[in-house]
Amino acid sequence: MPDLCQELDLYRQGYRLVAGADEAGRGPLAGPVVVGVVILPLEHSPWLEIVRDSKKMTPHQREQAFAEIQRHTVAVSTGEATAREIDGLGLTRAVHLALTRALQSLPLRPDYLLMDFMHALPEGLPCRALVDGDDSCYSIAAASIAAKVTRDRWMEAADRCFPEYGFARHKGYATQAHLDALHCLGPCPIHRRSFAPLQKRLL
Repeated sequence: MPDLCQELDLYRQGYRLVAGADEAGRGPLAGPVVVGVVILPLEHSPWLEIVRDSKKMTPHQREQAFAEIQRHTVAVSTGEATAREIDGLGLTRAVHLALTRALQSLPLRPDYLLMDFMHALPEGLPCRALVDGDDSCYSIAAASIAAKVTRDRWMEAADRCFPEYGFARHKGYATQAHLDALHCLGPCPIHRRSFAPLQKRLL
């Protein structure tokens, strides 16, 4: 279970706005990559008990937790990079772009950032990368939920535009149903054409 040890340690060092950041959507064949950023209040509250690594939660649990995050946190935001930007920049730089956008849309500028990944470090902001941070740190876990829920909602909206691909079910991941649809239909505008399964079908 996550805790507030990292945040409290930084608070004792003089940092007052400690944010957590995490991403969702590195692996799918379609849709954006999304980064969530969350600044938590630094006291343990009962609502935090439902916050954990988004990968260990059901969609309903994530939605419930995201509602609490939006209600109780100091600040929360998300940023995204589109499939076209992923194709043009590469995944690592696209994640950095999504993180930059999330930080820019955050109403408060954090003075320290806790991250679950090291490949997209922001400029001019002290940060610490934690192995399995979404499983051990409340700020990162909350950010993982914000990113995952935001991306899932995006893919569900995309399903209404491109219903033949089944995006609402698989969220763009390389399921057999998704691969079969690609084989029959080819890619649509939100597919990542630089990813190997798409490249094979575009030859």
